[in-house]
Amino acid sequence: MTHIAPTLDQPHYGAPLGAAVRRGFAKYATFRGRASRSEYWWWVLFAAVVGSVLNALPTLTDGVRLETDGSLTVTGPLGIILTFVWAIWAVATVIPTLAVLVRRLHDTGRSGWWVLIGAVPLVGILMLVVFTVLGPRPEGARFD
Repeated sequence: MTHIAPTLDQPHYGAPLGAAVRRGFAKYATFRGRASRSEYWWWVLFAAVVGSVLNALPTLTDGVRLETDGSLTVTGPLGIILTFVWAIWAVATVIPTLAVLVRRLHDTGRSGWWVLIGAVPLVGILMLVVFTVLGPRPEGARFD
């Protein structure tokens, strides 16, 4: 039996990694609608893993070296290029990450403005984590 993904205007409950990533990019700056837990958490995992690898590459290739005094030394053009690639990734994924978070909040029946609670040190981030692990609520459909 083949699983047919819902249209982009509906949350994809039980989304596999590939579908969640495709939907994350397809809905790059879409702050309306809803996102399922799997859409959100697969996107977060994907963005974090890719970002971490791209962040580590300059150091692993000895293109950037951390000195004993805590300063960074760029040892060649490879370090500059890889750091630039990581920076592009980091900037390019800010909007879709915020968008999928807002859509996830919508699926739990909350306004996307709850994303601002993340600005409260520690407590705000913990609240967002709790909100994103909660199941869908019927009243979230008002955001479709």
